Amino acid sequence: MQAIANYKPNYKQMKNNYHIFKTPDELANKMAFQLMDWVYNHDENIYHLAISGGKTPELLFMTLASKYSSSTLWEKVHFWWVDERMVPATDPESNFGNAQKTLFSKISIPEKNIHRIKGENDPKQEALSYSTQIQKEISQANGWPSFDLILLGMGNDGHTASIFPDQLELLDSDQVCEVANHPSTAQKRVTLTGKAINNAQKVCFLVTGFGKAVPLSEIWINTEKANLLPAAHINPNGGELYWYVDKPAAQFLKERNPGSSE
Repeated sequence: MQAIANYKPNYKQMKNNYHIFKTPDELANKMAFQLMDWVYNHDENIYHLAISGGKTPELLFMTLASKYSSSTLWEKVHFWWVDERMVPATDPESNFGNAQKTLFSKISIPEKNIHRIKGENDPKQEALSYSTQIQKEISQANGWPSFDLILLGMGNDGHTASIFPDQLELLDSDQVCEVANHPSTAQKRVTLTGKAINNAQKVCFLVTGFGKAVPLSEIWINTEKANLLPAAHINPNGGELYWYVDKPAAQFLKERNPGSSE
């Protein structure tokens, strides 16, 4: 299946907001500082942040818990999920469960600030319920809820959130959340859709490891192949797009020299 819209890279914006780090630890430390700075300088009393699962976000969560556990800024941060596997919160695969273990259990944050996708529920009903909750709680722009920041990862196949290359129609869905199926395991997931993600004020990709080097280079160098990668189609409408990557993931990017190594 082809993507709904052709991929058109904005190299100027990408280069300006592209940051390459030597190690995942360095990336996590810089991202943690940047996140807290964005929250601190946010004019509103609530900061709506959507987070992802995966090893790199978990490293970020551990860094936040280690360095900013006593911060009073957590009182204004409301956590949402980009996607969730439809498993109970106690399951090792639960994105919420991992965030609870690595971050929430170690900081002082009001329970009402944590808006989890209930993986134990029926997927279709939970997608509808979570969409309704997001639309109720988050201010809208352009007819869509607008998160202050969405943190994304990218898979070796170029997927992001739970939008996989064989389900590109989710990029153009008119629903805030949809049910996705993992292409190998058929595991059901609830995910934000492309339009919901692209309406955020800021979107930041956290990408580490040699396995991400090929799709990352295709987003920069091969527009035909990039058109089939969900991550390539994330570019906020009127918002800002950031890439935080480590050197192994960025190893094939010399042709366009994005950003400057930290």
